[in-house]
Amino acid sequence: MNVPLLDLKAQYTSIKSEIDEAVAAVFESQRFILGPVVEECERAVSEFSGCKYGIGVSSGTDALLLSLMALDVGPGDEVITTPYTFFATVGSIVRLGATPVFVDIDPATFNIDPNLLRSRTSKKTRAIIPVHLYGQMAEMGPIAEIAGSVGVPIIEDAAQAIGADVGGRRAGSIGQLGCLSFFPSKNLGGAGDGGMILTNDFDHAEKLGWLRVHGSAEKYRHKVVGGNFRFDTLQAAVVLVKLRHLDEWTEQRRKNAQRYGLLFAESGLGDRVVTPDEITGRHVFNQYVVRAQRRDQLKGFLGEKGVSAEIYYPLPMHLQECFAYLGCSEGEFPESEKAAQETLALPVYPELSDEQARYVVKCIADFYSHG
Repeated sequence: MNVPLLDLKAQYTSIKSEIDEAVAAVFESQRFILGPVVEECERAVSEFSGCKYGIGVSSGTDALLLSLMALDVGPGDEVITTPYTFFATVGSIVRLGATPVFVDIDPATFNIDPNLLRSRTSKKTRAIIPVHLYGQMAEMGPIAEIAGSVGVPIIEDAAQAIGADVGGRRAGSIGQLGCLSFFPSKNLGGAGDGGMILTNDFDHAEKLGWLRVHGSAEKYRHKVVGGNFRFDTLQAAVVLVKLRHLDEWTEQRRKNAQRYGLLFAESGLGDRVVTPDEITGRHVFNQYVVRAQRRDQLKGFLGEKGVSAEIYYPLPMHLQECFAYLGCSEGEFPESEKAAQETLALPVYPELSDEQARYVVKCIADFYSHG
């Protein structure tokens, strides 16, 4: 049986007529950059996320970069984040000349451990970037308390977590700024790159609006130095269509995750495969990530059986070659390193069938039964 990690074609087939109509309307208008469709998308996504303002930008990476730019982060500043994340989180800090300061993860959630956070703050700290990894929010209560006590803003990296919530507050709505990604593989994905910055602060929203168009408040008048970070109208049109289905898709992901939990509990695998749990609020399962003994061999075995699985992320940021100048060493962030060695993402997309899920778990059980 073939079980892909993600089946975007199945998703597209189910909404093809809606997508085709929305895209055709953009071509008919011949407005491909910003404009009314982008504004409608900004309103819809920000309302969905419980925020006053949404600023559509060119990617999730650029959402992080622009958020840091809006806070005037630069050389000599420190930004606290996790080493167990996608490169963009840390790369955006370094691109502005600032220094990333790492805090290890909670092994239960894969998110930044707030118990270790306070000791990493300093007079140079200009922002904290918690990452809501795999679709589960970080513990924002203690993180916000610590950030408030030292007077620094929070930028939520919610690229994988749109619709996740803790205590009724959704990902991206708790910090001063929240960053979303519309990369096609995300729960709310476009047809290419795109992203959005969420905020409840008018001044931040206004400045971000300038920054995405070369710092221009009006044509040929530049208040700050920005860049070309605009949101394509075609992407906004696609995101608007998919947003109408997001709650339904999210619930199906959650049902798929619950089914996996039951199947693994019945499989007799014990501690050889440790499944994720909803520890902080509503998990939206952008990825379904397990800890597995002999992870690399298991991944290869699954591939032979037609099951696609992925490793997010095989090398933490503090051990990446390009960040060697930071002077971090192996063993410094042990939980991040352990996660990098043990974790494996299994298919959890909304269209995953019961038969496919059972096949995935059977293949994993077969692997361990042979040694």
